[in-house]
Amino acid sequence: MRLEKINHSSGPVFYISPQMREAGVPHAFSTRLGGGSSGPFDSLNLGNPSGEVIDDRLRILNNYRLLEKAAGLEGRQRCWLHQIHSTVSARVSVEFSHDNNAKGDALTTCATSFSLSVRVGDCCPVLLASDDGRNVAAIHSGWRGTVGCATTVALNDLVSMSGLSPKNFLAAIGPCIGFDAFEVGSEVLIEFERAFGTGAQIRKRADGKGYANIRESIRLELLRAGIPERNIDTTDRCTHRDADEFFSHRREKGLTGRMAALIARK
Repeated sequence: MRLEKINHSSGPVFYISPQMREAGVPHAFSTRLGGGSSGPFDSLNLGNPSGEVIDDRLRILNNYRLLEKAAGLEGRQRCWLHQIHSTVSARVSVEFSHDNNAKGDALTTCATSFSLSVRVGDCCPVLLASDDGRNVAAIHSGWRGTVGCATTVALNDLVSMSGLSPKNFLAAIGPCIGFDAFEVGSEVLIEFERAFGTGAQIRKRADGKGYANIRESIRLELLRAGIPERNIDTTDRCTHRDADEFFSHRREKGLTGRMAALIARK
């Protein structure tokens, strides 16, 4: 099933999984639309690039508040990690603290007081939820996380936490850089072949370079991990191509804002 686009009356434009909505799980995949930032960060910017040109921190926090209110996440404590393109997953509980500058690329929880957040520029955001809505995860999956199966690591933590089977989980794959836009070197193509074998979603060129399909590779990963195909919602939106809707680190050569994916248990 396709993700559904929400044009909220308060401003933010975001995408949701119809199945997660039915399960009562508040969540959102943000776009660049409906916030208060300006310039290269226009307008729902949720993170800064590295460098000297950055968006005001208070504007970013206000953009988060706008999105959280529109998506039904208001009042939860938002949790995040210092993302490092890894397969590290952190379980969020009352002991979780941002003071330790924890590093990783996935968050899981069964606690009601938290929302989980990952930031993306072109990488793929993935959200997971048990079909009873009580166990959730947010994953940041770039090409390294995809070939390392970061989403499976987070799913395994949810299975361990809940005692449920992978078939009892819903997955939503968010907007990211598309197949035709994600040009990579031969060394990256080799990693996709290593991870996915003959099912690798790649297209090679005569010069040794080629293209990799992150979103479809994650869908294959989810199927291999035991999530039924009917439980996976996805999209055809490309952050690089669809400049009217999304920031893109690659398209703007780093000087741009960030989207985010957020989720909380019911």
